[in-house]
Amino acid sequence: MPETLHKHRVHQNENKNVEALEAHQSDYKENAEQIASLDDKKSLFKNWPFMSSLITYCVFSFHDMAYSEVFSLWTESDKKYGGLSLSSEAVGQVLSITGVSLLIYQLSVYPHTNKILGPIKTSRVAAILCILVLFGYPFMTYLSGTGLSIILNIASILKINLAATIISSSFILQNNAVPQDQRGAANGLSVTVMSLFKAIAPAVAGTVFSWTQARQHAFFFPGDQMVFFLLNVIEFLGLILTFKPFMASPESRAV
Repeated sequence: MPETLHKHRVHQNENKNVEALEAHQSDYKENAEQIASLDDKKSLFKNWPFMSSLITYCVFSFHDMAYSEVFSLWTESDKKYGGLSLSSEAVGQVLSITGVSLLIYQLSVYPHTNKILGPIKTSRVAAILCILVLFGYPFMTYLSGTGLSIILNIASILKINLAATIISSSFILQNNAVPQDQRGAANGLSVTVMSLFKAIAPAVAGTVFSWTQARQHAFFFPGDQMVFFLLNVIEFLGLILTFKPFMASPESRAV
């Protein structure tokens, strides 16, 4: 059924009402046929601004899910294996604090940041800061007590908020890359593909984590250092994909 944003005056003459209704239906059918013909010519897979933002979104989503899988394993593993030897209760408290901070950040800080920098530059800055934060994770094993708790909470808050910044910016880029009538299909496709990447990420991250436990005395990034090094590699790949010539969205062609 066609929508209308205005009210039609009721005419007393029934014949005029019928004629007006038939004319309206005829115009609507013509518009529907025009839209259908345009849709036939459009293809989300041929829309490179959309596809480039979708691929970048999937890379960052894979990274975030892999990080979520590794974080709990790493924090609860023994320090002799490069972990933090934390209890499940302590890890739960960290995750609770980061969740509350994410809600506050998304409602207050991110909208202003995106308005100033735009989604692409915001994603780049967040990815760079995320790499720096992850670089310091392996060194937390040398801390203990209150110092460890404070540093871990700060790092976790920064990491989850930076990840949310990138994901939110990716959504904006995808919606800006397609016309209004294709946004439903575009978001459905992006969520489907992203879910596939998120489904694979835990298995890959868990396998890598198990492999690193057997190389505690390796020369190149021993133990859990290799885990965070590989996470940074994925994050760096996502950062590279935000630049030209790969990224090509309506807002980023002049960047």
